[in-house]
Amino acid sequence: MRVTAEQFIEHPPKSLAKLYAIHGAEPLAALEAADALRDLARKTGFIEREVFTAQTGFDWGQLRSAGNALSLFATQRLLEVRIPTGKPGKDGSDAITQYCERLPDDTVTLVLLPEIDWQGKQTKWFMALEAAATMIEAAPIDRSRLPQWLKARLGRQQQSVDEEGLEFLADRVEGNLLAAQQEIKKLALLCPPGEISLKVLEDSVANVSRFNPFQLVAAIHDGDIARIQRMLDGLKAEGEAPPLILWVLANEIRMLARVRGVTRSGRPPQPSKARGMERIARRHSAKSIYALLLQAAKIDRMIKGLDQRDPWDALSTLAAGLAGTALMKAA
Repeated sequence: MRVTAEQFIEHPPKSLAKLYAIHGAEPLAALEAADALRDLARKTGFIEREVFTAQTGFDWGQLRSAGNALSLFATQRLLEVRIPTGKPGKDGSDAITQYCERLPDDTVTLVLLPEIDWQGKQTKWFMALEAAATMIEAAPIDRSRLPQWLKARLGRQQQSVDEEGLEFLADRVEGNLLAAQQEIKKLALLCPPGEISLKVLEDSVANVSRFNPFQLVAAIHDGDIARIQRMLDGLKAEGEAPPLILWVLANEIRMLARVRGVTRSGRPPQPSKARGMERIARRHSAKSIYALLLQAAKIDRMIKGLDQRDPWDALSTLAAGLAGTALMKAA
């Protein structure tokens, strides 16, 4: 069974299963889902709690022993297995697989994992978890869903914000839900219940947004020039390396060239990205794609110091051009 962290928190199960696994890239969602499970376990009689953290040198025999042992006081227990790296190794893989095959009675087991990549999900131990556990995914909240997420959080503390205010808040906290939650709690202390004006938000909420270069792709597919520039400004302020940003953009250009039939080389876009790629493909011609490739080559020279122009300004122009807006106007 698979559920999102939000679904698990909003609609907790009436009775607990024997095994749960929380995985994903969003720390706040993972933390809240784990807290919700612990609270539910306490309320349903799982009083004893045992925690294993699989760090370097961890003895996986402890998990095997815990699975075979009775609870210390013959009470129901919650057993947590934390795997911070998401890579248990051979011994861990064997131990987890065997544990999933014979889950202990009177025990709810919670496995805590980071985000697991595609290769990790093909491993024997992860597939054993999927077969035996309720899988709770702590997925990031994307920009389109963020205003509603903020609205719900504010509603829990009897506060509200209009649509303009929600968009302002979303711009300030995008990509950093832990800090977003702190800003929301701060509003509960600063403001009484009821509607909060945009002016109060502007005076009260810090800019805690965080981005990574791969998030640029979604803004480019949407043609959102203002958001593209805001992301680039944030990445520059955080000290992100321009070569990584250029690599992400150049990779999108190469996939765009393949989609438009300009070239047959390179990897086709993943199905999850194909729709967005088709959107920007309609904004381009072979001529505009060649212009983007030439522009990317020039930025590479800037980054290497062979051209004295500012690579950040050029990256901004390249990203806008890839989104289609600038090149369409120039055509």
